[in-house]
Amino acid sequence: MKTAIWLYLFMFVAFFDLHAQYPILTPFAISLGAAPTFIGWMMGMYSLTHLPGNLLAGHWVDRYGSKPFICLSMLLAGVLLLYQSKVTDPWQLLTIRSISGFVLAFLSPACLAMLAKLGTNSVQQGKLMAGNGFVHTLASVISPAAGALLVAKIGFTTTFSLLGWALIVIGASAFFFIHDTKAVSGSTALVVAGHGHGTRPAPNRHGVSDTGGIPWLFYGVPLGLACSQGILFFELPLMKSSQQSLLTSGLLFSMVSLGALCTLSLLFLHKYSPLGRTVVGGFTLALAFFGLSVHWPLPLLFTLLLIGMAKGVIFPAMATLLASVSSASRYGRVFSFLAISSSLGAFIGPVLAGQLRHSLSPYFIAFFIMMLALTLLVPGKFRTNPDAPPVAE
Repeated sequence: MKTAIWLYLFMFVAFFDLHAQYPILTPFAISLGAAPTFIGWMMGMYSLTHLPGNLLAGHWVDRYGSKPFICLSMLLAGVLLLYQSKVTDPWQLLTIRSISGFVLAFLSPACLAMLAKLGTNSVQQGKLMAGNGFVHTLASVISPAAGALLVAKIGFTTTFSLLGWALIVIGASAFFFIHDTKAVSGSTALVVAGHGHGTRPAPNRHGVSDTGGIPWLFYGVPLGLACSQGILFFELPLMKSSQQSLLTSGLLFSMVSLGALCTLSLLFLHKYSPLGRTVVGGFTLALAFFGLSVHWPLPLLFTLLLIGMAKGVIFPAMATLLASVSSASRYGRVFSFLAISSSLGAFIGPVLAGQLRHSLSPYFIAFFIMMLALTLLVPGKFRTNPDAPPVAE
């Protein structure tokens, strides 16, 4: 578990560094003379350039291990931030952000593959995945305010330089403190459709991807999750209360992260079927968005807390589900497809919300996409894998 602790530490610093840029990138681009439309494309290009990186990460992580890509992603991202501190033109910023999207596309699949290999059974894998979500969410709660404070104190140039050097130091340190681990394989695999013990069903290759026992339609769930979150983060700053006060806007975003922290802290949840947790969390998320679309009487802060709690259930459940039905030799590929679907959702969500918000509630779009993804998630299409870690009794 020493490797997991070091990995969590490095991931926290990396995610802190990256999330700290979110509230300052738009003002920085405006200071360079960028128009709002250009800024939208700049944000979108970051997600789009994730896709080729995710595709390459799947094959390369399986072939060469996670460590090289964790270290190199952070090192190169740090170097790009140093260049970003020197830009004087919006097109230069767009170029650097596009390259950053490609470079950082390797980080998440590599980290998730390493964590999956550290687990000796499905429950332990679930806890490790929840730890990843907890670290990511904790960084997302703290870092935006820290980034804004840094800019207020020392300016854009020094802030980007400081964040860049922090990533370089962490990337270099990771070479010495984290080590690739061979997965512990077991003769019994998780019965995904069920309850934790099991018999192995007859293989069913119809609709199953080449990443193991995973149907392609499963990836609609992370796509729907990212799409709904993209819609939410697009809409929240446009609310009247958010436009009147930056403090109010920050509080709304924080409620989502706090909700995720609540459920990520409930480690006993990992004793239950990951497929069941994915379905329950997805349905709760869809219900919350439906409530927002029809203006249900529950307070907005409570609804955002509920959305965060559902997100905190879904993400580790999806990662555990993928690990439990996949061969350890394909973890990199499996988690790269997870990252690809999330990148597509993060791009599609705000685009749909921007185009349709005047004729249809964006929150209803989020509800519809999540329900469609859950409907297409057919439990019978999963099949077990003999190399998956055994189920904890």
